[in-house]
Amino acid sequence: MPTPHLEAKPGDIAEIVLLPGDPLRAKYIADTFLQDVTQYNSVRNALGFTGTYKGLKISVQGTGMGMPSAMIYTEELVREYGAKVLIRIGSAGGMKEDVQIRDVVLGQAATTDASLHRNIFHNQVDYAPIADFGLLKTAYEVGEERGFPIKVGNILSSDRFYNDELDMKKLADYGVMAVEMEAAGIYSVAAKHKVKTLTILTISDHILTGEETSSEERQTSFEDMMVVALETALQTEL
Repeated sequence: MPTPHLEAKPGDIAEIVLLPGDPLRAKYIADTFLQDVTQYNSVRNALGFTGTYKGLKISVQGTGMGMPSAMIYTEELVREYGAKVLIRIGSAGGMKEDVQIRDVVLGQAATTDASLHRNIFHNQVDYAPIADFGLLKTAYEVGEERGFPIKVGNILSSDRFYNDELDMKKLADYGVMAVEMEAAGIYSVAAKHKVKTLTILTISDHILTGEETSSEERQTSFEDMMVVALETALQTEL
């Protein structure tokens, strides 16, 4: 049945779903990489599409910005539509010197300054959400085989975009490679429902150097991570 945020009918959404934050990136992926595409969602302009990639049924769903928004879509995709593999694909800010603009970063784990885990676990633990190892391993191998600039490590899911109080340098000193805004929430929903998840990011700007890409480039041209996500999905057992 349709949810408050997704108007898809049963069967419209695949068991494997790519999750870009930007709904126009969802459209770009569907238009560029998928065949036999149908659009199943336009509620709140959170565009969602289903098609096939080399014969595999795949959906692409925009989640919007931030963990609260991303968690709404992932919860409904899994609980109401039976999604079993969730692969976030998005942009991120580089935080370490050895991470360069346009590098592809795989989020092995997702540190966060958000209160969501303290709420879930009633302040008993600092829960550390992580990616599915099988997806992580496959994605790394796909990137290596194609010669993409690919790195693996801890990422930061920030609760705020403008967050002057957060000590980014200290986080980088502790090995955090990049900052984005959704992965920790998606990983936590996936853990709750025992489904597979991974975050694949392209470095769009750099905290240390001030380098950045254009908004149009972030929306449409980060194809290395899109290929890694699609090829990983192709090799994933449901």
